[in-house]
Amino acid sequence: MNLRHIEIFHAVYVNGSVSAAARALNVSQPSVSKMLRHAESLLGFPLFERTNGGLVPTEDAHTLFGDVKEIQDRVHALREAGRNLRRGAGGTLRILALPSLALEIVPMAVSQFLRAHPDVRFDLQTVHHDDLMRKLHERETDIAIAYEVPPAAPISQRWLGEGELVLLYREQDMPDAPPAVPLSVLDGRRFISLAASGPIGQIFMDELERLNLALDEVVSVRTFYMAGALVRQGVGMSVVDSFTAQACLTPGLSMRPLKPRITFDIHAMSLMSRPPGALASEFLKVMERILDAA
Repeated sequence: MNLRHIEIFHAVYVNGSVSAAARALNVSQPSVSKMLRHAESLLGFPLFERTNGGLVPTEDAHTLFGDVKEIQDRVHALREAGRNLRRGAGGTLRILALPSLALEIVPMAVSQFLRAHPDVRFDLQTVHHDDLMRKLHERETDIAIAYEVPPAAPISQRWLGEGELVLLYREQDMPDAPPAVPLSVLDGRRFISLAASGPIGQIFMDELERLNLALDEVVSVRTFYMAGALVRQGVGMSVVDSFTAQACLTPGLSMRPLKPRITFDIHAMSLMSRPPGALASEFLKVMERILDAA
């Protein structure tokens, strides 16, 4: 018996007649009768006795119905899950993001998404670039959101937007800061370095090398948020991504764009063998809108 046979048998057993089963399934009576006869032929025994009052299940049908009901319930649950995914109800989104994006951008996207999809559940993680591919390959997440696509990796990527590096500083340390700050202004000032903070740190170091500029690096950090905390404590100034800077702002701290601007791309990545589903794609659209407005 295939699934269609099971569906027909279940409908006739539950509804008591071919005509009622046909109405329940929204098909013709001849179609139900034909499929029922075919099922009985495959099984080698009758499922119903034909009487003037309709169809009466045989003892074999009663025995079979327990297993058939379980299968039918599972099929129904599968169909319902598919409908829920199409309309964004139910399901779990497993999202991995860099710590800087997890401070505000990802929480904002989750909040907005849940207003339209209140039944969705999220499994959120933060990770540094070095662990990104491992998390994807070990299936700990479905989507990773980061700044750099690993070269030659078997992943698909979707561009979400861009960010930029900004100067984060205490206002008392530079009360006359211009609207946009050239990196040369940092010469001779105590600086919290990004050298060990992944591809974005490398972009910044490449710019310093291009300018032939050596800064007074008093501390080297691996996370932008730690750099922000050090700025707040008066250790020095730092150049961090705009998302971290915005999340770190407290009275007495300010941020300024660099001159010229240093920008970077933001990508959503997934394994080629596990592309994002409809629900994940809808979430990424929300991310795109938030980044566009940032």
